[in-house]
Amino acid sequence: MTATVTPAKAGKPGKAAKAAKQSPRGSAPEGPARGDLEIPSRPVPVQKIAGGVVLLAMLVFGAYSLSRMGFDFGYLTSAAKSVRAFFGTTNNTLSFPSVPNLIYLAGLTIGVVVLGTIIAALISIPVAYIAAANTTPSPWLHWLGRAIGVLTRAVPDVVIAFSVSLMFALGSTLPGVIAIGIHSIGMISKLFADAIEQIDEGPRLAIRAAGGSKAQEFWAGVFPQVVPSWVATTLHRFDINIRGSAILGYAGVGGLGYAMSLAFNQFNYGRGLGIALVIFVMCIVLEIISSTVRRNLLGIQPTGKGIGERIVRAATRNRPVPQASPSRPTGAQSSAASIEAAMRRPWTRERVRDTAWVVAALVFVGLSYWWSQVNPGQIMWKYVLPGITSFWPPSFGQAGATAYLNSVVVTLELAFAAALVAIVFSLVIGSFAARNVAPNGVVRNIFRVILTLLRGIPELIVALFLIVIVGLGPVPGFIALTIGGVGLLGKLIADSFEEVPNGPETALSAAGATRSQRYVSATLPQGLPSLIGNSLYLVDTNIRSAVLLGVVGAGGIGYYLTIASPQLNQHGEVTVLVAFLIVVVLVIEGIAAWLRSVFK
Repeated sequence: MTATVTPAKAGKPGKAAKAAKQSPRGSAPEGPARGDLEIPSRPVPVQKIAGGVVLLAMLVFGAYSLSRMGFDFGYLTSAAKSVRAFFGTTNNTLSFPSVPNLIYLAGLTIGVVVLGTIIAALISIPVAYIAAANTTPSPWLHWLGRAIGVLTRAVPDVVIAFSVSLMFALGSTLPGVIAIGIHSIGMISKLFADAIEQIDEGPRLAIRAAGGSKAQEFWAGVFPQVVPSWVATTLHRFDINIRGSAILGYAGVGGLGYAMSLAFNQFNYGRGLGIALVIFVMCIVLEIISSTVRRNLLGIQPTGKGIGERIVRAATRNRPVPQASPSRPTGAQSSAASIEAAMRRPWTRERVRDTAWVVAALVFVGLSYWWSQVNPGQIMWKYVLPGITSFWPPSFGQAGATAYLNSVVVTLELAFAAALVAIVFSLVIGSFAARNVAPNGVVRNIFRVILTLLRGIPELIVALFLIVIVGLGPVPGFIALTIGGVGLLGKLIADSFEEVPNGPETALSAAGATRSQRYVSATLPQGLPSLIGNSLYLVDTNIRSAVLLGVVGAGGIGYYLTIASPQLNQHGEVTVLVAFLIVVVLVIEGIAAWLRSVFK
């Protein structure tokens, strides 16, 4: 087929000719330069308009909440003077338990966290199996698995520990194991299910075609592909649980957190802050160990985003990451010879090392069980059924529904105010911590170290320190959440800015743009969707953290949970507070998920 061109009719000039005649001599004709083509304007989708309105409303609420905090920079000046006066007192100097007692308390804490995390990792396997869209047996099981993940993730571990502590003696470790286990199921199962949905379907379908059962499809075709993700997520959750283990002491769980809470309750502030410092150092050491395990067991290079991972990365910079060897056939080696070699793998140095790490991990889990002193005999069985039924019916108690609703608002105000301030500081610090924004490597490293230090300090420690120095109120919780938020969000901003495509930045540099022009015109617009998503994640995290800080005196839901704890036999009020908390978290998670889909 050949294209034909129809010539214009004589005496009837085209539109371009008419435009040329009507235009002044020497000037270009109006309208498009080529033919009659016009670039259509793209209307803004209604969803993005609605999303922008919601974001604006959240910013306004954050500004309103900040005005309600009663915070000003004079507070910091007053706090600095109080700190000098506090440590100038002899009775408030830092002190520590004896070395044997310190080792015992640390082992108790580590054992509780390890057992709780392992239990959550094992339970997460069937939960993720039914939650993943490509492995679930039926649609209703898919939604059940996702609901289990959301609910267990919504309720903080300290709330669970409060709820089950009635059935145990004060100072028992089993409530901590149960609380960490239940709360960790939410995160591990969600990430594990997401990994299952992203697998290569080839092996699973091949097993099905060969007549394999559903169990064989999963264990032989699915699970081997997601083992690295499962182990890495479990280790990451272990790091988080170590940092949050201190708060469990306020629910009566034995360990360093319990010793710290007793010291503060007895007004022995020097001892309490000394134990808090030990918890901080222990978090760093265990993060180093976790990063080392990930590298040697999974062949995953540390990213250098945390204190421990930065140390491991620096120590192993010149060591190659383990790669597949001829004794480890890849998917491309599908010949009969490679299959035979895979069935009879020799004991190479890499295989011996990997086996040693697996054995060491199993020994560590066994030691953790011994350290934690978990004993089923700690369960007071005669109180189990009465304890469960005592949480029903729900009750507003003496405080009343209005007070509880106000506590929800206080928690939201605390979370949004801290998030708003953290976003401002994180955008500045995180930008200078990005390689493609910082003027040189020295500046980038300085701001990276600042973010690392801010992230390494648990919010609970900051809040307790300020409460001891300046007294109770929402401001200590606000400052603690802001510091932690800057460390978390600043790191995410720096990483997202470094990952933007460098094409627009390079083009602007070639055109002579300055560093600030390149940042405003290329880096920030490309990183804006990630900034919105990470900011929403910070708000979601702040709500849970605000509840925990309320337990130690920052106000909000956490304060009423402490008053209505099962130890005080106000179980119906705990039910109401937990229901409020679940509703708030689910609503925020739903809004955040919708906004991420709008601005992705």
